Amino acid sequence: MSNELTIIGSGPAGLTAALYAARGNLNPTVIEGFPPGGQLTLTTEVENFPGFPEGIMGPELMIKFREQAERFGAKIITGEVKKVDFNSKDFKLLLDDESIIKAKSVIISTGASAKMLGLKEESELIGKGVSTCATCDGFFFRDQTVIVVGGGDSAMEEALFLTKFAKKVYIVHRREEFRASQIMLGRAKDNPKIEFILNSEIIEIHDPKQNKVNKVMLKNNLTDSIKLMETDAVFIAIGHIPNTSLFKDYLNLNENGYIITTEGTKTNIPGIFACGDVQDWEYRQAITAAGSGCMAAIDTERYLADL
Repeated sequence: MSNELTIIGSGPAGLTAALYAARGNLNPTVIEGFPPGGQLTLTTEVENFPGFPEGIMGPELMIKFREQAERFGAKIITGEVKKVDFNSKDFKLLLDDESIIKAKSVIISTGASAKMLGLKEESELIGKGVSTCATCDGFFFRDQTVIVVGGGDSAMEEALFLTKFAKKVYIVHRREEFRASQIMLGRAKDNPKIEFILNSEIIEIHDPKQNKVNKVMLKNNLTDSIKLMETDAVFIAIGHIPNTSLFKDYLNLNENGYIITTEGTKTNIPGIFACGDVQDWEYRQAITAAGSGCMAAIDTERYLADL
C-alpha cells in the first residue's frame, strides 16, 4: 500500500495530526498501535482537557478523537510497526502482519511509556490510585495522603505539585542519595507537607479487591524489615522511556532517546515529522500533544506541497 502520509500512533498527537491532515486532503493512514488511543486509554477521568467542563473518561475522549479524524477521511488500521526504512524517498514501514506501507511522508507520534515498578497491582490499580502524572490526577486527592516514588527532579516536582492538594506527601526512595538537583531537593525538604522515606521501596500495593489504593507494603533495603503503610495514592515518578527504538538508526535522538525536532516538528530527515510525547520530555500533557499534532500536520502539508 502506498500513500502520501502515514501517521504512527493514535494518541492525542497522532489523531489530531490525522484530523488536520484529512481536512487538508492528505488522505492520511493512521497505524494505531497498542494500546489504541495511547496513554489516555489507561486513565479514568480527564478534567483538564478544554471543552469538557464536567470532565470526561480517558477512553471516551480518545473515541471522540478517533471519530472526528475518521469523519474527515482518515483511515485507521490496527497494527504494530516492526521495522522502518527511511533511506529512500518512499519511506517504508513493515507491519506485524508482514504487510508493507509506503509513504511520501511520515508523522511519528508513538509517545513515551512511564517506567513502572514492576508490581502486578500496578496495572490493576492504574487510574484508581496508581498514577504516573500528578498534574493529571493530583486534584482527585485533595486532603488525602499520597506517596511519590522516585529520587530525581521529576519526583520532587510531582511531590511539590501534590502539596497543593494532599494533606501529606511521602517521597519513597530506594537509596540515600538523590539524582535530583540540589535546588529541587531543597525545595522538597523545606516543604512542611513532604516527608522522606529513604532506603525503602514498595513491594506490594493494596488493594485491587477494593478497586482502589489504600495501603502499600514497604521494604527497608538496609534492614530487610517490612511494614504496611496507609496511603490513598501512589504516584510513580521514576522516569519515562520514549518509544523510539524503531527510529534510532535514522533519526537524531537526545541522550534520553527523545526525537530531536527543529522548526516545529521537523526531524533530521525531510518528510519525517514527530509530535507528542515522543519528542516532548517537558510537558507531557494531552493538550500539548494535540497541539503538536496540529503542527506536524501543517508542517507535512507544506512539505508535500513543495515536492
